[in-house]
Amino acid sequence: MQGGFDFRLSDFNRATQADRQPGSTIKPFVYATGLDNGLTPASEVPDETFCYYQGADLGEKCFRNFSGESGGVHTMRWGLEQSRNLMTVHIAMESGMPQVIDTFDRVGIGRYQPYPAFALGSGDTTVQKIVNAYAALANHGRLHRPSVIDYVQDRRGKVIFRADRRKCENCNMAEWDGSPMPRLGPMGEQVMDPRTAFQVVHMLEGVVTRGTATRLRDLELPLFGKTGTTSGPTNAWFVGGSPEIVAGVYVGHDQPRDLGNWVQGGNTAAPIFKQFVQATKSRWSTDPAVAPNGVRMVRVDRRSGKRVFDTWPSDEPLADVIWEAFKPDTEPPRRTRQDEIAARREEIIALLRRSRLESGLSQGRFGQEEQFVEEQGGIY
Repeated sequence: MQGGFDFRLSDFNRATQADRQPGSTIKPFVYATGLDNGLTPASEVPDETFCYYQGADLGEKCFRNFSGESGGVHTMRWGLEQSRNLMTVHIAMESGMPQVIDTFDRVGIGRYQPYPAFALGSGDTTVQKIVNAYAALANHGRLHRPSVIDYVQDRRGKVIFRADRRKCENCNMAEWDGSPMPRLGPMGEQVMDPRTAFQVVHMLEGVVTRGTATRLRDLELPLFGKTGTTSGPTNAWFVGGSPEIVAGVYVGHDQPRDLGNWVQGGNTAAPIFKQFVQATKSRWSTDPAVAPNGVRMVRVDRRSGKRVFDTWPSDEPLADVIWEAFKPDTEPPRRTRQDEIAARREEIIALLRRSRLESGLSQGRFGQEEQFVEEQGGIY
């Protein structure tokens, strides 16, 4: 934990005491709320302007993307990988801001009012809180109490402090009674559906592979994470890691002021995280995240989110077909040959109808409209 340059210059710990706006690093928890309320990584969300009326005094509030561009409908995965503000606000409002705020509270980021701006990270939090929330994602939704010291022993070896407060029943029996070995229960508190947590981590891996944190891709580790940049910009963030190690970096002044238009989380904070990984490379595992029970991996088209059957995913960052994680019965519907035939039939009917209108043949021999093709024709 690095809280400053030198304790002798300042004892202010910026990792635990500095309240900063997290910006886009809070978006994964908005998406998690959406996944808990009926959406999937392949759900299509509009990337369009969102405005709402704040009252006579404040007037109308409209959101925009960081780049200022918008338009179209895209998958949730694409929205998180590219950090689209408008898609995030649409997801938050569709899921309900009270539910979004409740998710922030449960993972320990902070307690906010149910205003849409908080879905884009306008509320204050600390590096410790946001990193601990990301650790809960990596731990399948289990939130642990942050600790710097695991335990303390006196000079005789007796443990006088232990951060792990789990109770172990029958661990200090005088004699073994033949029963199974006592085992400790799981640490932490379950604050999120394990399947939802894995889905978010799986999408965040795409941020490193082809999103706003591609600078980390050449580390060749199973990393996930999210960049963040606040208005100004006054803060630049990167939070993420692997299934075993999670870390966070922010760049900013103690008294927030403009860092310069060039500064973004992807080009400022992410390289610092990269240096940290490179310096500790031997401690990072190449084992990928493990899916919990109840997750189905399905081949989908990366752009449309539709199910694919005739192609397999590859290791290419921009592969057209990828593996996507779904909860049972939420995967895209199977597209059958009958669906293709029906689509082709409608296409032929449309062409015939257009041709008839262009030639002016709208009446039959008996003065009635010819509807034979629409009613009886087609491909069988």
